[in-house]
Amino acid sequence: MTAAGMQPSAEDRYARQIRFAPIGSDGQRRLADSSAVIVGLGALGSVIAQHLVRSGVGRLRLIDRDIVEWSNLQRQTLYNEEDVRRTMPKAEAAAAHLRAVNRAVAIEPVSADLSAANAEELLGGYPLILDGTDNMTVRYLINEYSVKNGIPWIYGGAVGSGGMTMTFVPGETPCLRCLFPELPAAGDLDTCETAGVFSPVVDIVGSLQAAEALKWLSGNRQAMRKELVQVDVWTNGWMPLAANTGKRGDCPTCALRRFEMLEGGGVHASTRLCGKQTVQIIPPGRPQLSLDGLAARLALAGPVERNPYLVKLRVRETLTFILFPDGRALIQGTDDPAVARSVYAELLGV
Repeated sequence: MTAAGMQPSAEDRYARQIRFAPIGSDGQRRLADSSAVIVGLGALGSVIAQHLVRSGVGRLRLIDRDIVEWSNLQRQTLYNEEDVRRTMPKAEAAAAHLRAVNRAVAIEPVSADLSAANAEELLGGYPLILDGTDNMTVRYLINEYSVKNGIPWIYGGAVGSGGMTMTFVPGETPCLRCLFPELPAAGDLDTCETAGVFSPVVDIVGSLQAAEALKWLSGNRQAMRKELVQVDVWTNGWMPLAANTGKRGDCPTCALRRFEMLEGGGVHASTRLCGKQTVQIIPPGRPQLSLDGLAARLALAGPVERNPYLVKLRVRETLTFILFPDGRALIQGTDDPAVARSVYAELLGV
């Protein structure tokens, strides 16, 4: 037994996991010495992060560009109503809740949008990448980083009552672009805005991703799944699809080693966020702003809310402007990039 207020030993905290023979004491030590990066701390990222933290993965970087909103609480299980009231960035809120679960895990929150400009910095140094995003452009970017640097990543997606997941290992499996050669055009795919999300599917897909990550990080790579798995929890469908034969000799990414996304193609200064009337604006360069000074200046334009991570301003009655220290902004209340850029320029003069 452990005295109240003291950190338990690994044998106490992870006793049931250690008793699972494929993990055992050796696997648990490997997990403690391992690290991973999760891109996207929404529904899937919430599930993945909790499994990895509770299982004792030693170090996690959490990357997300968004804030916690009321519509998230139906399926994004890391967050609560207080996070919404405080306008918390998801990465920061997730880190706070996860630290309360397991203080032994080193958790680094990063409130940023993964892009060609910062991919090497944000993903570098981690031996495994987990996909919790809702954005195919970012997934193609992760895929290119994975192939270029020989780093495996675990894809996952869920919308409506269906989802899919696959582990991509450079040199061993096809890459994402082997299976999906072209980036889907806008409107081609269902999104959480058009099809909604039935929350149980998120737990299933995220748990499958976490299971693959724990196999990899504990040294049990022989147990990893070789297929693309599709599931629909409403129609009770479960369909593994063999994918190892899908490797293409003419794949632009893994065969020809052309890294179009990493070189800046397809990454936009303005992006609509899934499931909401919100446009993200990313300025050129990488400015570092003084939020205190900006909060005072923006107060001349309307009521300002300030927390340690951002400044929030209500503008034009129906729009909300949320600014981060790196110059990135979310303009809520519109899905028109032109309107969002206009608000950004109006308030910041750039």
